Amino acid sequence: MKNRGIQITIALICMVLGLMLAVQFKSIKKINTGGINKLRAEELQTALTSEKEKLENALKELAQKEKKIEEYQNAASKNDQVAEIIKKDLEDAKMLAGMTSVKGKGIIVTLNDSKIKNQTEGLSEDYFVIHDSDVLTVINELRASGAEAISLNEHRVIATSEIRCAGPVLSINNTRTSAPFVIKAVGNAEDMENALRMRDGVVDYLEQWGIEISTSKQEDILIPKYNGVLSYKYSNPVKEGGTNQ
Repeated sequence: MKNRGIQITIALICMVLGLMLAVQFKSIKKINTGGINKLRAEELQTALTSEKEKLENALKELAQKEKKIEEYQNAASKNDQVAEIIKKDLEDAKMLAGMTSVKGKGIIVTLNDSKIKNQTEGLSEDYFVIHDSDVLTVINELRASGAEAISLNEHRVIATSEIRCAGPVLSINNTRTSAPFVIKAVGNAEDMENALRMRDGVVDYLEQWGIEISTSKQEDILIPKYNGVLSYKYSNPVKEGGTNQ
């Protein structure tokens, strides 16, 4: 349908240009054949020169239109290719924003509250439980080691996701969720696991408090898309090479 619309537009342009040229030639013909005896030679010469200039301008405009028509035709022939490029860029942008589900190899990290009784005086907790800072430490380590997409208990973690304590549970994307906390990450599983299990790293730190943590490398992990609504009240895009006032 788009190609047909372009063809109709091109046809209309050609018709208009054809009428313009016909009018110009007709005007010159009238001056050459009619009323010669009534005009003085100088007046005739002036009129003829003016009409020739108009014709030259019309021919220049015709050449420009023909060039533009050629550009339209080339664009029409490449229309499918351009559409595919735009579609690919849009899909990449949605994936980076977490607005589409993704699948790939990666790692699954499971965190559970400690079953070791808390012997520390002054603490209200009978057992060490997982806090938001513990989950954030794991997620930050995964990101730093190349994770391309992350979820927490099947909730997509994006740039604007909040992970905070809400009483005995955690809140993620304004939804409460409790232990065990299953963190899934798509990326290089070897790099992510090594980052977590490095000496004095995340795993060592959490285990010293009795927090149960396990890691499992998987070949086919599905991470759901973000189901919330993204809105920006105060942020505006900035054009490349300058700033918006």
